[in-house]
Amino acid sequence: MSTLQLFDTYERRIRPFEPLTPGKVGLYCCGPTVYNFAHIGNLRTYVFEDILFRVLRQNGYEVDFVMNITDVGHLTSDADSGEDKMELGSKRTGMSAWEMADFYTEAFKTDLDRLNILGPNTWCRATDHIKEQIAFIEDLELKGFTYKTSDGIYFNSQKLNNYGYLARLDIEGLMAGARVDNERQHVTDFALWKFSPEGEKRQMEWESPWGIGFPGWHIECSAMSAKYLGDYFDIHCGGEDHIPIHHTNEIAQTEASRGTRLANFWMHGYFLQLDNNKMSKSTGEFLRLETLLEQGIDPMVYRYFCLTAHYRTQMSFSWDSLASNQVALNRLYQAAFDWGEPGDVITDFDTRFMACVNDDLNLPRALAVVWELVKSDRAPADKKATLLAFDAVLGLGIAQWKPKVIDVPEDIQQMALDRDAARQNKQWQRADELRDAVLAAGYVIEDTHDGPRVKKP
Repeated sequence: MSTLQLFDTYERRIRPFEPLTPGKVGLYCCGPTVYNFAHIGNLRTYVFEDILFRVLRQNGYEVDFVMNITDVGHLTSDADSGEDKMELGSKRTGMSAWEMADFYTEAFKTDLDRLNILGPNTWCRATDHIKEQIAFIEDLELKGFTYKTSDGIYFNSQKLNNYGYLARLDIEGLMAGARVDNERQHVTDFALWKFSPEGEKRQMEWESPWGIGFPGWHIECSAMSAKYLGDYFDIHCGGEDHIPIHHTNEIAQTEASRGTRLANFWMHGYFLQLDNNKMSKSTGEFLRLETLLEQGIDPMVYRYFCLTAHYRTQMSFSWDSLASNQVALNRLYQAAFDWGEPGDVITDFDTRFMACVNDDLNLPRALAVVWELVKSDRAPADKKATLLAFDAVLGLGIAQWKPKVIDVPEDIQQMALDRDAARQNKQWQRADELRDAVLAAGYVIEDTHDGPRVKKP
């Protein structure tokens, strides 16, 4: 089998993947902030992470996959300013912050199930790990990386020589051009612990050595990944928007406390664009998976759509492109169904497919191999077995798909049979007349090796 190679954002290059522990992989992915539904742009990142998880398993690795749920601490600005997203969401929904977190967590998991995303071995909620976050901050304090302001405990980013390396931040430029608010010493410093406002009782707050409050957004991932995967593990994933702030700060905290860059590989999925704009809840450009379902589009169509572009390229969404992918996926499903029972995997196709996915998850090239297989003259049973092997990575649920059973009236069925007989007798005009009559009745005829198949268009 070809060697798995992955792009590491930290080193800005593709390099061979070798696990830190032979045969085992520690994988941490940043999960949702559960103050609203996930939009399809968010979900593209989780499809990419699912593909990565599947490819690692196909390469024979035992994967310990951890994903967090952010249910406290994420402010409206990723740079630790603005209002708390959970408190704002609570006001919007009329639910308590705790009820809302549970509601949107379950909604998120439903979306993953609809997209056939396998999900992690371990879910970890920020509010279940306050103790671990406080202990992490205490260690940073002991090592001299923190300072106190009137609104919280902050990390002093300038005590690290390489702060911002992941994002290749221009620290001097940021310092020169920025105004520092609320007693922060440097524009790149960030909150580890935020104090509850004086005289105000928050829905989510805890006692700490520094006073009543709540953890900053960034500390949760450092603390929870360390708990479940150790101070240095194999792969950390997220969206491209995590690079300049969230993941940069995760690395800073862990370097200061544990002396590691947290993960050996840093990997990021890129945005989905809607009319050339980033899809965002804050801008109102917000399409949910539920929106697609309301339009009669199977979530698997969106998954297939995501596979047609490399995870490190921005992707444009349109209803037309989704419709064309729906046609392609239905063709693939129908072909696999018509091939019947599986035979033997075709080695040369399997080798080429794995070479594509092992080349930094190049799914567009892998799909090209899929369609070459479909069009090939290999035995149908062997094509079926090979496609099912591919689907362990693609995750399209090919083995489970069955054509929709529709109740076709007997007279329509008979016209289809009569048309088939006319074609066999080279009565072309009669065959065309019968085809048009079937179409006028709201059905189409598909000619197969097993005879005519009547279906809805």
